[in-house]
Parts: sequence; C-alpha cells; structure tokens
Amino acid sequence: TELGWAPTVGFDEVVARIESTGGRAVYLPVDFAAGPEAIAELATAANAAVGGRIDILINNVATLAQPAPTADVTADEIAAAFSVSVTTPFLLTGLLAPAMAHRGDGAIVNIGSIAGFAGAAGSALYGATKASVHMLTKAWAAEYGPHGVRVNAVAPGPIATERSEEFADGIAPILARVPTHRMSTIAEVAAAVV
Repeated sequence: TELGWAPTVGFDEVVARIESTGGRAVYLPVDFAAGPEAIAELATAANAAVGGRIDILINNVATLAQPAPTADVTADEIAAAFSVSVTTPFLLTGLLAPAMAHRGDGAIVNIGSIAGFAGAAGSALYGATKASVHMLTKAWAAEYGPHGVRVNAVAPGPIATERSEEFADGIAPILARVPTHRMSTIAEVAAAVV
C-alpha cells in the first residue's frame, strides 16, 4: 500500500515456522478486554504450556482509537483504553515476573510509543496510556532488575500496518519530524525487541 504495509502471517503459520526450525510454540488466544480473570487464565495457560518457566514477557497490547479532541472522548473509552493498555501489562507482569526474579533471570519488554513522550493534538488518551507503560518500565526495572530480570521498552514511532492506513492524515505530520521521514516496519520493531 501507499504506507508500505504488507500483510503479516497468521498465528498458526507463525507457530508452524517456529516449530519447523526446531523451536516450540503455542498460540494462546485471549480477549484482554474480558478482564482480570482472562489475564490470569492466560498466565496460567502460558506457564502450563512451557512447563512453568517463562523466560521472556513482551507486553504488546493497546487500544488504538481514531484521534479525537479530548472533549469528545467518553469516560467509557478512557476506562477501556487504560484497562487494556495499562492494566493488562500490569497484571501479566505481576503474575509472571516474580518467578523470573526468584530464578534470577528473565526479560520483560514493554511496547511503548513516541506518543508516550511527545504530545500530539487528538492523541491525549493513547499518549497517556503509553506514558503509563513507560513509567511501568522504569518502576519494574527498579523492582525486578536487582533480581536479574532485564526490563526495557521499545518506543516506536508510526509503524506501517493495516490499521495505520486509517490514520494517514494524522501520521503525516509525525513523519515530517522523524529523521527517516518514513514509517517503521513491523520487522524493525521486532528486531529492536529481540
């Protein structure tokens, strides 16, 4: 497309690719908007799938609504955005990081955004959730780092995805400030996470 997005593969294909190279993969779908019980069930299922040892947690979850003036954002939209984008990584980390700290190793990578550092008109809600993710990263690094758990965040700018097509008008001014003047690719973000 015009923004450079290319379709990604499905979860089943990702699992197959990992297994074809000798790795082990399990896909565990979850509806993060379903609440804390669904998050706890995911943590339990993930632990069971890998024999009780999770080495890496990547918190890559967010709600992304159309940019809107602050006055047009409803209380329900605010609650939903913070529930998925902040509460989910908070609960998952609380459920999984203590075992990493007890073992003395592990890694947590939070996916933030430049929206958590730089304000933009119409993106107050998204920016607030990503700023929260960045603060969680700092707090968890202080909490779990002394116990051998590495905690980092990746804060990409605009990324070429199917969804980014919906935000082309809002993305253009951001790209003007990005040194490369282009959107990042999913592969570039993945490389930074690795």
